[in-house]
Amino acid sequence: MKKITFCLMAGILALIIVSGCKKDKTLQHTQVSPVKNFFAPVDNKFIKLEPASGSASFEWEQAQAEDNGLVMYEVAFDKATGDFSKPVYTLPSDGNGLYNKLTISFKDLNKIADLAGIQPQETGKLKWTVMSSKGINVQKSSLSRTIEVQRAAGFSEIPADLYITGTATEGGDDLSKAVHLKQTSTGVFEAYTSLKAGAFHFAERNTGTPAAYSIDGIKLLKDGSTTVAGTTKVEKIVVDFTTASASLTEVVSVGLWFAADNKIWFNLPYVGGSSWEIDNASIVFHQESWGRDERYKFMFTLKDATGATSTQYYGSTNSDNSPATATTAASYFYMVPVNSSQYDYCFKFDHRADNGKADIKIIWSADVPAYTHVVTVK
Repeated sequence: MKKITFCLMAGILALIIVSGCKKDKTLQHTQVSPVKNFFAPVDNKFIKLEPASGSASFEWEQAQAEDNGLVMYEVAFDKATGDFSKPVYTLPSDGNGLYNKLTISFKDLNKIADLAGIQPQETGKLKWTVMSSKGINVQKSSLSRTIEVQRAAGFSEIPADLYITGTATEGGDDLSKAVHLKQTSTGVFEAYTSLKAGAFHFAERNTGTPAAYSIDGIKLLKDGSTTVAGTTKVEKIVVDFTTASASLTEVVSVGLWFAADNKIWFNLPYVGGSSWEIDNASIVFHQESWGRDERYKFMFTLKDATGATSTQYYGSTNSDNSPATATTAASYFYMVPVNSSQYDYCFKFDHRADNGKADIKIIWSADVPAYTHVVTVK
Protein backbone atom coordinates (compact mmCIF):
# COMPACT_ATOMS: atom_id res chain seq x y z
CA MET A 1 0.00 0.00 0.00
CA LYS A 2 2.88 2.35 0.82
CA LYS A 3 4.51 1.50 -2.52
CA ILE A 4 1.33 2.38 -4.41
CA THR A 5 1.02 5.68 -2.51
CA PHE A 6 4.65 6.56 -3.24
CA CYS A 7 4.20 5.79 -6.93
CA LEU A 8 1.07 7.89 -7.05
CA MET A 9 2.81 10.84 -5.42
CA ALA A 10 5.77 10.50 -7.76
CA GLY A 11 3.42 10.54 -10.74
CA ILE A 12 1.68 13.69 -9.52
CA LEU A 13 5.03 15.38 -8.97
CA ALA A 14 6.10 14.48 -12.51
CA LEU A 15 2.93 15.96 -13.94
CA ILE A 16 3.50 19.19 -12.00
CA ILE A 17 7.06 19.41 -13.33
CA VAL A 18 5.97 18.74 -16.92
CA SER A 19 3.12 21.21 -16.60
CA GLY A 20 5.49 23.84 -15.25
CA CYS A 21 7.86 23.24 -18.15
CA LYS A 22 5.03 23.65 -20.65
CA LYS A 23 3.91 26.86 -18.98
CA ASP A 24 7.42 28.25 -19.14
CA LYS A 25 7.68 27.24 -22.77
CA THR A 26 4.54 29.20 -23.69
CA LEU A 27 6.14 32.33 -22.28
CA GLN A 28 9.23 31.92 -24.41
CA HIS A 29 9.73 33.13 -27.99
CA THR A 30 7.11 35.91 -27.80
CA GLN A 31 9.36 38.60 -29.22
CA VAL A 32 8.57 40.10 -32.62
CA SER A 33 10.24 42.81 -34.64
CA PRO A 34 8.55 46.15 -35.36
CA VAL A 35 7.27 46.71 -38.88
CA LYS A 36 10.07 48.35 -40.88
CA ASN A 37 8.36 49.40 -44.10
CA PHE A 38 4.96 50.68 -45.21
CA PHE A 39 3.66 50.03 -48.72
CA ALA A 40 0.30 51.82 -48.95
CA PRO A 41 -1.18 54.33 -48.90
CA VAL A 42 1.58 56.77 -49.80
CA ASP A 43 2.31 59.51 -47.31
CA ASN A 44 -0.19 62.41 -47.33
CA LYS A 45 -2.56 60.56 -49.67
CA PHE A 46 -5.87 62.43 -50.09
CA ILE A 47 -9.01 60.33 -49.57
CA LYS A 48 -12.52 61.68 -50.12
CA LEU A 49 -14.77 59.61 -47.90
CA GLU A 50 -17.60 59.24 -50.40
CA PRO A 51 -19.54 57.15 -51.09
CA ALA A 52 -19.89 55.51 -47.68
CA SER A 53 -19.67 52.10 -49.39
CA GLY A 54 -16.08 52.83 -50.48
CA SER A 55 -12.95 51.57 -48.73
CA ALA A 56 -9.22 52.21 -48.39
CA SER A 57 -6.33 49.72 -48.17
CA PHE A 58 -3.34 49.91 -45.81
CA GLU A 59 -0.37 47.55 -46.43
CA TRP A 60 3.01 47.03 -44.80
CA GLU A 61 6.02 44.69 -44.70
CA GLN A 62 5.71 41.62 -42.50
CA ALA A 63 7.35 41.64 -39.08
CA GLN A 64 9.50 38.74 -37.91
CA ALA A 65 8.71 36.51 -34.93
CA GLU A 66 11.44 34.99 -32.75
CA ASP A 67 9.89 31.55 -33.17
CA ASN A 68 9.26 32.10 -36.92
CA GLY A 69 5.56 31.80 -36.19
CA LEU A 70 2.61 34.05 -36.92
CA VAL A 71 2.61 37.74 -36.06
CA MET A 72 -0.51 39.73 -35.22
CA TYR A 73 -1.03 43.33 -36.35
CA GLU A 74 -3.06 46.33 -35.27
CA VAL A 75 -3.29 49.65 -37.08
CA ALA A 76 -3.40 52.73 -34.84
CA PHE A 77 -4.83 56.08 -35.93
CA ASP A 78 -4.16 59.39 -34.21
CA LYS A 79 -4.53 63.11 -34.73
CA ALA A 80 -1.93 64.70 -36.99
CA THR A 81 -0.18 66.06 -33.88
CA GLY A 82 -0.51 62.82 -31.88
CA ASP A 83 2.27 60.42 -30.85
CA PHE A 84 0.12 57.23 -30.55
CA SER A 85 0.45 57.20 -26.77
CA LYS A 86 -3.34 57.54 -26.76
CA PRO A 87 -4.47 56.82 -30.33
CA VAL A 88 -7.99 57.88 -31.22
CA TYR A 89 -8.69 54.42 -32.70
CA THR A 90 -7.05 51.02 -33.20
CA LEU A 91 -8.29 47.99 -35.06
CA PRO A 92 -6.86 44.61 -36.09
CA SER A 93 -5.66 43.97 -39.62
CA ASP A 94 -7.53 41.73 -42.06
CA GLY A 95 -7.88 38.07 -41.10
CA ASN A 96 -8.54 38.95 -37.45
CA GLY A 97 -5.13 40.54 -37.18
CA LEU A 98 -3.07 37.93 -39.07
CA TYR A 99 -2.57 39.68 -42.42
CA ASN A 100 -0.16 42.53 -43.13
CA LYS A 101 -3.00 44.46 -44.70
CA LEU A 102 -6.04 46.39 -43.48
CA THR A 103 -9.12 47.07 -45.58
CA ILE A 104 -11.16 49.79 -43.90
CA SER A 105 -14.50 51.19 -45.03
CA PHE A 106 -15.01 54.89 -45.61
CA LYS A 107 -17.73 54.67 -42.99
CA ASP A 108 -15.18 53.61 -40.36
CA LEU A 109 -12.64 56.19 -41.57
CA ASN A 110 -15.36 58.82 -41.26
CA LYS A 111 -15.89 57.71 -37.67
CA ILE A 112 -12.16 57.90 -36.94
CA ALA A 113 -11.98 61.38 -38.49
CA ASP A 114 -14.87 62.43 -36.27
CA LEU A 115 -13.01 61.16 -33.18
CA ALA A 116 -9.96 63.14 -34.31
CA GLY A 117 -12.03 66.35 -34.37
CA ILE A 118 -12.49 66.70 -38.13
CA GLN A 119 -15.93 68.14 -38.76
CA PRO A 120 -18.38 66.83 -41.41
CA GLN A 121 -17.64 68.16 -44.92
CA GLU A 122 -14.24 69.41 -43.75
CA THR A 123 -10.75 68.20 -44.65
CA GLY A 124 -8.17 67.14 -42.08
CA LYS A 125 -5.22 64.85 -41.49
CA LEU A 126 -4.89 61.52 -39.69
CA LYS A 127 -1.64 59.83 -38.70
CA TRP A 128 -1.33 56.03 -38.76
CA THR A 129 1.17 53.36 -37.77
CA VAL A 130 1.26 49.59 -37.21
CA MET A 131 1.68 47.57 -34.00
CA SER A 132 3.06 44.01 -34.21
CA SER A 133 2.93 41.36 -31.49
CA LYS A 134 2.12 37.80 -30.53
CA GLY A 135 -0.56 39.05 -28.18
CA ILE A 136 2.04 40.43 -25.73
CA ASN A 137 5.25 42.43 -26.08
CA VAL A 138 3.66 44.82 -28.55
CA GLN A 139 6.11 46.56 -30.89
CA LYS A 140 5.17 49.92 -32.39
CA SER A 141 6.73 50.69 -35.73
CA SER A 142 9.10 53.66 -35.72
CA LEU A 143 7.42 54.71 -38.95
CA SER A 144 4.18 56.61 -39.38
CA ARG A 145 2.36 58.11 -42.32
CA THR A 146 -0.37 60.67 -42.79
CA ILE A 147 -3.56 60.58 -44.82
CA GLU A 148 -5.68 63.62 -45.61
CA VAL A 149 -9.39 62.91 -45.55
CA GLN A 150 -12.38 64.91 -46.65
CA ARG A 151 -15.40 63.94 -44.63
CA ALA A 152 -18.78 63.47 -46.20
CA ALA A 153 -21.82 65.40 -45.04
CA GLY A 154 -23.44 63.87 -41.99
CA PHE A 155 -22.23 62.56 -38.68
CA SER A 156 -20.82 59.06 -38.27
CA GLU A 157 -22.62 58.72 -34.93
CA ILE A 158 -26.22 59.94 -34.66
CA PRO A 159 -27.63 60.47 -31.15
CA ALA A 160 -30.80 58.66 -30.19
CA ASP A 161 -32.13 61.79 -28.50
CA LEU A 162 -31.47 65.53 -28.55
CA TYR A 163 -31.97 68.50 -26.24
CA ILE A 164 -31.26 72.24 -26.47
CA THR A 165 -29.80 74.02 -23.46
CA GLY A 166 -27.98 77.24 -22.56
CA THR A 167 -28.67 80.76 -21.37
CA ALA A 168 -30.61 81.57 -24.55
CA THR A 169 -33.11 78.75 -24.03
CA GLU A 170 -36.31 78.41 -22.03
CA GLY A 171 -34.63 76.00 -19.61
CA GLY A 172 -31.56 78.21 -19.11
CA ASP A 173 -28.20 76.57 -18.58
CA ASP A 174 -29.69 73.94 -16.23
CA LEU A 175 -29.21 70.77 -18.30
CA SER A 176 -31.98 68.96 -16.43
CA LYS A 177 -34.42 71.59 -17.77
CA ALA A 178 -33.21 71.38 -21.38
CA VAL A 179 -35.86 71.56 -24.11
CA HIS A 180 -36.48 68.18 -25.73
CA LEU A 181 -36.41 68.02 -29.55
CA LYS A 182 -38.77 65.74 -31.45
CA GLN A 183 -37.25 63.16 -33.81
CA THR A 184 -39.15 63.43 -37.09
CA SER A 185 -37.08 60.89 -39.06
CA THR A 186 -33.77 59.07 -38.71
CA GLY A 187 -31.18 61.61 -37.63
CA VAL A 188 -33.55 64.60 -37.96
CA PHE A 189 -34.83 66.51 -34.91
CA GLU A 190 -36.95 69.62 -34.53
CA ALA A 191 -38.27 71.90 -31.83
CA TYR A 192 -40.59 74.89 -31.62
CA THR A 193 -39.24 77.01 -28.79
CA SER A 194 -38.24 80.56 -27.91
CA LEU A 195 -34.66 81.87 -27.91
CA LYS A 196 -33.44 85.04 -26.24
CA ALA A 197 -30.09 86.81 -26.15
CA GLY A 198 -27.45 84.41 -24.86
CA ALA A 199 -25.92 81.14 -26.03
CA PHE A 200 -27.15 77.61 -26.66
CA HIS A 201 -25.95 74.20 -27.71
CA PHE A 202 -27.48 70.80 -28.32
CA ALA A 203 -26.91 67.80 -26.05
CA GLU A 204 -27.54 64.11 -26.64
CA ARG A 205 -29.15 63.77 -23.20
CA ASN A 206 -30.14 65.98 -20.26
CA THR A 207 -28.01 64.26 -17.62
CA GLY A 208 -24.30 63.71 -16.98
CA THR A 209 -21.76 65.00 -19.49
CA PRO A 210 -23.37 64.46 -22.90
CA ALA A 211 -21.87 64.99 -26.34
CA ALA A 212 -22.54 68.54 -27.50
CA TYR A 213 -23.28 70.13 -30.88
CA SER A 214 -23.64 73.69 -32.14
CA ILE A 215 -24.73 75.64 -35.23
CA ASP A 216 -22.53 77.82 -37.43
CA GLY A 217 -24.74 79.36 -40.10
CA ILE A 218 -26.39 76.30 -41.64
CA LYS A 219 -23.70 73.86 -40.51
CA LEU A 220 -24.11 71.50 -37.59
CA LEU A 221 -20.83 71.14 -35.71
CA LYS A 222 -19.59 68.90 -32.95
CA ASP A 223 -18.95 70.76 -29.68
CA GLY A 224 -19.04 74.54 -29.27
CA SER A 225 -22.03 76.82 -28.72
CA THR A 226 -24.14 79.26 -30.72
CA THR A 227 -24.66 82.89 -29.77
CA VAL A 228 -28.06 84.58 -30.01
CA ALA A 229 -28.51 88.37 -30.10
CA GLY A 230 -31.54 90.62 -30.17
CA THR A 231 -35.06 90.22 -28.83
CA THR A 232 -36.77 86.98 -27.87
CA LYS A 233 -38.22 85.05 -30.81
CA VAL A 234 -40.11 81.81 -31.25
CA GLU A 235 -38.11 79.57 -33.57
CA LYS A 236 -38.63 76.39 -35.50
CA ILE A 237 -35.29 74.62 -35.08
CA VAL A 238 -34.39 71.72 -37.38
CA VAL A 239 -31.22 69.68 -36.82
CA ASP A 240 -30.22 67.08 -39.43
CA PHE A 241 -27.32 64.78 -38.50
CA THR A 242 -27.49 62.99 -41.84
CA THR A 243 -26.45 66.14 -43.69
CA ALA A 244 -24.68 67.95 -40.79
CA SER A 245 -27.04 70.88 -41.27
CA ALA A 246 -29.37 73.00 -39.17
CA SER A 247 -31.84 75.82 -39.65
CA LEU A 248 -33.71 78.36 -37.55
CA THR A 249 -37.00 79.71 -38.89
CA GLU A 250 -38.89 82.33 -36.91
CA VAL A 251 -42.52 81.56 -36.10
CA VAL A 252 -44.01 85.04 -36.52
CA SER A 253 -47.58 84.13 -35.60
CA VAL A 254 -50.02 81.24 -35.21
CA GLY A 255 -53.65 81.93 -36.09
CA LEU A 256 -56.90 80.03 -35.94
CA TRP A 257 -58.20 80.14 -39.50
CA PHE A 258 -62.00 79.80 -39.81
CA ALA A 259 -63.00 78.18 -43.08
CA ALA A 260 -66.41 79.79 -43.70
CA ASP A 261 -65.00 83.31 -43.19
CA ASN A 262 -61.83 82.39 -45.13
CA LYS A 263 -59.68 84.31 -42.65
CA ILE A 264 -57.88 84.17 -39.32
CA TRP A 265 -60.23 84.73 -36.41
CA PHE A 266 -57.50 85.36 -33.84
CA ASN A 267 -53.83 84.69 -33.13
CA LEU A 268 -52.72 82.42 -30.31
CA PRO A 269 -49.92 83.89 -28.16
CA TYR A 270 -46.87 81.74 -27.51
CA VAL A 271 -46.89 80.68 -23.82
CA GLY A 272 -43.66 78.64 -23.62
CA GLY A 273 -43.13 74.91 -23.51
CA SER A 274 -43.62 74.62 -27.29
CA SER A 275 -47.24 75.75 -26.88
CA TRP A 276 -49.57 78.54 -28.01
CA GLU A 277 -52.75 79.32 -26.12
CA ILE A 278 -55.70 81.69 -26.04
CA ASP A 279 -58.30 81.71 -23.24
CA ASN A 280 -61.96 82.68 -23.42
CA ALA A 281 -61.94 83.01 -27.20
CA SER A 282 -65.35 83.90 -28.68
CA ILE A 283 -66.69 81.16 -30.95
CA VAL A 284 -69.58 81.93 -33.32
CA PHE A 285 -70.26 79.50 -36.14
CA HIS A 286 -71.17 80.72 -39.63
CA GLN A 287 -74.77 80.47 -40.72
CA GLU A 288 -75.22 78.64 -44.03
CA SER A 289 -78.43 77.67 -45.84
CA TRP A 290 -77.87 74.08 -44.74
CA GLY A 291 -76.91 74.89 -41.13
CA ARG A 292 -74.05 76.18 -38.95
CA ASP A 293 -70.49 75.86 -40.31
CA GLU A 294 -67.89 75.00 -37.65
CA ARG A 295 -64.74 74.17 -39.70
CA TYR A 296 -61.30 75.49 -38.77
CA LYS A 297 -57.58 74.84 -39.05
CA PHE A 298 -54.43 76.78 -38.16
CA MET A 299 -52.11 79.00 -40.16
CA PHE A 300 -48.46 79.49 -39.18
CA THR A 301 -46.62 82.53 -40.53
CA LEU A 302 -42.87 81.89 -40.81
CA LYS A 303 -39.79 83.99 -41.57
CA ASP A 304 -36.55 82.42 -42.76
CA ALA A 305 -32.96 83.60 -42.27
CA THR A 306 -33.17 85.86 -45.34
CA GLY A 307 -36.25 87.64 -43.99
CA ALA A 308 -38.66 86.06 -46.49
CA THR A 309 -42.05 85.15 -45.04
CA SER A 310 -44.25 82.16 -45.85
CA THR A 311 -47.35 80.47 -44.50
CA GLN A 312 -48.11 76.87 -43.67
CA TYR A 313 -51.51 75.48 -42.77
CA TYR A 314 -51.94 72.71 -40.22
CA GLY A 315 -55.09 70.68 -40.05
CA SER A 316 -56.56 67.22 -39.82
CA THR A 317 -55.31 64.00 -41.38
CA ASN A 318 -58.83 63.62 -42.82
CA SER A 319 -60.17 65.73 -45.68
CA ASP A 320 -63.56 65.83 -43.90
CA ASN A 321 -64.60 65.25 -40.31
CA SER A 322 -67.58 64.97 -38.02
CA PRO A 323 -67.87 67.63 -35.29
CA ALA A 324 -65.90 66.97 -32.11
CA THR A 325 -67.78 65.89 -29.00
CA ALA A 326 -66.95 65.47 -25.33
CA THR A 327 -65.89 61.88 -26.05
CA THR A 328 -63.90 62.42 -29.24
CA ALA A 329 -60.55 60.54 -29.25
CA ALA A 330 -57.38 62.56 -28.64
CA SER A 331 -56.03 61.52 -32.06
CA TYR A 332 -58.80 63.58 -33.72
CA PHE A 333 -56.93 66.75 -32.74
CA TYR A 334 -53.52 65.73 -34.11
CA MET A 335 -52.16 68.41 -36.46
CA VAL A 336 -50.31 67.80 -39.74
CA PRO A 337 -49.25 70.07 -42.63
CA VAL A 338 -52.16 70.53 -45.09
CA ASN A 339 -52.88 72.58 -48.18
CA SER A 340 -54.52 76.01 -48.27
CA SER A 341 -57.89 74.87 -49.62
CA GLN A 342 -60.74 76.70 -47.89
CA TYR A 343 -62.71 73.72 -46.60
CA ASP A 344 -60.58 70.57 -46.83
CA TYR A 345 -58.63 68.99 -43.95
CA CYS A 346 -60.41 71.10 -41.34
CA PHE A 347 -61.35 70.23 -37.79
CA LYS A 348 -64.91 70.86 -36.61
CA PHE A 349 -65.71 72.53 -33.31
CA ASP A 350 -67.79 70.80 -30.69
CA HIS A 351 -71.30 72.25 -31.19
CA ARG A 352 -71.41 73.23 -27.53
CA ALA A 353 -68.89 75.98 -28.35
CA ASP A 354 -71.23 77.87 -30.72
CA ASN A 355 -72.03 81.37 -29.39
CA GLY A 356 -69.84 80.68 -26.40
CA LYS A 357 -66.25 80.75 -25.17
CA ALA A 358 -63.41 78.26 -25.42
CA ASP A 359 -59.80 77.90 -24.36
CA ILE A 360 -57.64 76.71 -27.28
CA LYS A 361 -54.11 75.39 -26.82
CA ILE A 362 -51.64 74.11 -29.42
CA ILE A 363 -49.07 71.68 -27.99
CA TRP A 364 -46.02 70.94 -30.11
CA SER A 365 -43.78 69.46 -27.44
CA ALA A 366 -41.61 66.44 -28.17
CA ASP A 367 -43.22 64.75 -25.19
CA VAL A 368 -46.67 64.32 -26.78
CA PRO A 369 -47.36 61.45 -29.22
CA ALA A 370 -48.02 63.91 -32.07
CA TYR A 371 -48.39 67.65 -32.57
CA THR A 372 -51.88 68.40 -31.32
CA HIS A 373 -54.30 70.93 -29.91
CA VAL A 374 -56.94 71.02 -27.19
CA VAL A 375 -60.26 72.89 -27.23
CA THR A 376 -61.91 73.37 -23.85
CA VAL A 377 -65.49 74.61 -24.15
CA LYS A 378 -66.37 77.03 -21.31
